[in-house]
Amino acid sequence: MFADRAKIIIKSGKGGDGHVSFRREKYVPNGGPDGGDGGRGGNIIFEVDPGMNTLANYRYNRKFSAGNGGDGEKRKRHGADGADLVLKVPEGTVVLDDKSGKVIADLSGDNQRTILLRGGRGGKGNMNFATPTMQAPHYAQPGQPARELEVRLELKLIADVGLVGFPNVGKSTFLSRISNATPKIANYHFTTLVPNLGVVDMDDGAGFVVADIPGLIEGASEGAGLGFQFLRHIERTRMFIHLVDASGSEGRDPVEDIHKINAELEKYGIDLSSRRQVIAANKMDLIYMEYYEETGEESPLDHLRAAFEPENIPVFPISAATGEGIRPLLYHIQQELKEIPREGMHFEPEVDVEEILPVDDSLPFQVFTDPDDPHVFHVEGPRVEKMLGYTNLESEKGFAFFQKFLDTSGILEALEEAGVQDGELVWVNVHSFEYYK
Repeated sequence: MFADRAKIIIKSGKGGDGHVSFRREKYVPNGGPDGGDGGRGGNIIFEVDPGMNTLANYRYNRKFSAGNGGDGEKRKRHGADGADLVLKVPEGTVVLDDKSGKVIADLSGDNQRTILLRGGRGGKGNMNFATPTMQAPHYAQPGQPARELEVRLELKLIADVGLVGFPNVGKSTFLSRISNATPKIANYHFTTLVPNLGVVDMDDGAGFVVADIPGLIEGASEGAGLGFQFLRHIERTRMFIHLVDASGSEGRDPVEDIHKINAELEKYGIDLSSRRQVIAANKMDLIYMEYYEETGEESPLDHLRAAFEPENIPVFPISAATGEGIRPLLYHIQQELKEIPREGMHFEPEVDVEEILPVDDSLPFQVFTDPDDPHVFHVEGPRVEKMLGYTNLESEKGFAFFQKFLDTSGILEALEEAGVQDGELVWVNVHSFEYYK
């Protein structure tokens, strides 16, 4: 069964607890603290698997958890890090926050692997808390808790060309004619229940990928028919082929059909002004063109050309059944794609996990001046430690979140109350920066 959507719950690993112990050996009656640190909790990682083309693995199994970090042990032994959990997805999978619907990550292009949810940092053992005045600390730091998030996965197929058209206009026959795809073909509406991808091989090797989107009908963008379920698959396409029944064998006007489909695409949010289009006037083998030549009446093909070619939308007469006229159409598409850049095919993140799962504002922190240097300030406490345990300050987004955290958590305000001045050094745990208002 084709599955292009899934809702799952992901949970990172808990950090291991720090250990409290003291060195006890023969002839060493008063050994110092030797409790080791806890291990890091496992991360939740999403990774593209080129061999996958659906999200079927996530249809029935909805909860996924990484391993917890091991607790620290005596003799300064570090707890084992929790096992990361790697979730394989097909290329083109977009991960969204289920509550807001905002994009967290897009697994396509250069982004083939991403750490979505970081595990908790391990707690420090009591060996870290010994000081000249406290040589036998009887406490250790607990590991940071696991974090849980409900996300929605949506597969948006990566194709160069989107093949659109009303039901029963011959899209499946056309796709099977031009590519290696083998869709189910029959003469009734909604034969195609899943999007089909076909690779079109051209003589010079510059082929392209076509996605056959199941039949659209009027109202598809609002949930009618099957179109709403599959409209997401044309978001990445660079151009459209409108396949129409030029013969009008089902009593529909092909010009009206194209206007209706474009209206549905625009309602869904597709900017047609930035997408090139071409019309494939199918079932020409059913039209007796000699009649129109003899009578001088406007043929269905002329009707289409008069309606769309003034808008720079070319019309190609074809027959998917016989193969007539298909070669010139494919050559035109190939030339168009050479001119269309692949930019804009990636969905940029709209929200960071740190914003979705913020640090608890009720946790305390303290700001104090360094006892050896009045121009150096320190910020410590559970709120700071929890934030740093989950945030990667080496990444641009992680550092931006760190800056925002300092402001929204009240830390900058507390520093100002403590008397910090521009250019003075501030230490936040093991990270430092120069303060400037």
